Amino acid sequence: MAYNPYETNSYGGYSAYRQIGVKTASQGKLVVMLYDGAVTNLEKAMNLITGDSSISPGSVEPYGNYIQKVMDIITELQVSLDMEKGGEIAKNLMSLYVYFNKELLDSTISHDKKKLSQIHEMLSQLKESWETAASSTANTKVKASQAAPSLNITG
Repeated sequence: MAYNPYETNSYGGYSAYRQIGVKTASQGKLVVMLYDGAVTNLEKAMNLITGDSSISPGSVEPYGNYIQKVMDIITELQVSLDMEKGGEIAKNLMSLYVYFNKELLDSTISHDKKKLSQIHEMLSQLKESWETAASSTANTKVKASQAAPSLNITG
């Protein structure tokens, strides 16, 4: 079945807006969206763990799916790093992403909520940093466009 952005159900409208948002977002905003997806899916996985490391049999598959989504997002962040231009920051981020994926893979067996909480905290901090960077970049572009001389062609 082909996608119809004009569907009347609630998912069709939301999906169309989300696609437009992704297609028109700046690079910084896209990175923020990736971090947001990772944080959200990690929270969903953590909510399925009871106590420190118990998970009900019916929650194993959804838990694994959420963890896999987080790992996919982190892998996307990894491959988007420009190691030449990014210098030391890119190297540090790469190390973090490798660490995150290793710990997440381990968590598919251990269900260690404390480790997931640590990853969640670090991802949240990275997301906030990228939000600040993306916002300041957007503000700089707005100020530059406002300061640019204009030409009145109407006479």
